[in-house]
Amino acid sequence: MQTFDDFLVAAASQPEPQRLLLVFARAECPPDATPAERAAFERGEGGALAPAVCVDKLPSEIASFASLMAESKAAIDDWRILFVAAMEGRGGHAPNTDEAVQPMRMMVEQIKGGRIARFLAVDRAGRLVNLSRG
Repeated sequence: MQTFDDFLVAAASQPEPQRLLLVFARAECPPDATPAERAAFERGEGGALAPAVCVDKLPSEIASFASLMAESKAAIDDWRILFVAAMEGRGGHAPNTDEAVQPMRMMVEQIKGGRIARFLAVDRAGRLVNLSRG
């Protein structure tokens, strides 16, 4: 799996229906950044990822990454990374939006805390990226 569209195909083919949790994150310069870090941020390098817009959708509600990009421009045009997680349904029914509220809150808090390893990260070109260090 290399792209968000590959992920959509995989999510749609799961034995139980899925609900996708999507968190669009902006890059921000942390308030405690050093002058060198601030200069790098001004050049478009570094920064911290901060959750900005969250949405939950069924895979069937997203035709492609391109359509998600077009839709996202109305809410947030300057996102840097899209974090994605999936909730598995049961008994042939996908979780509903109400059931997604608490997991979405937890996802946002984990992103704020830098605990992102369990989420897919997608760049603005729709490619899955590895943000882990080391």
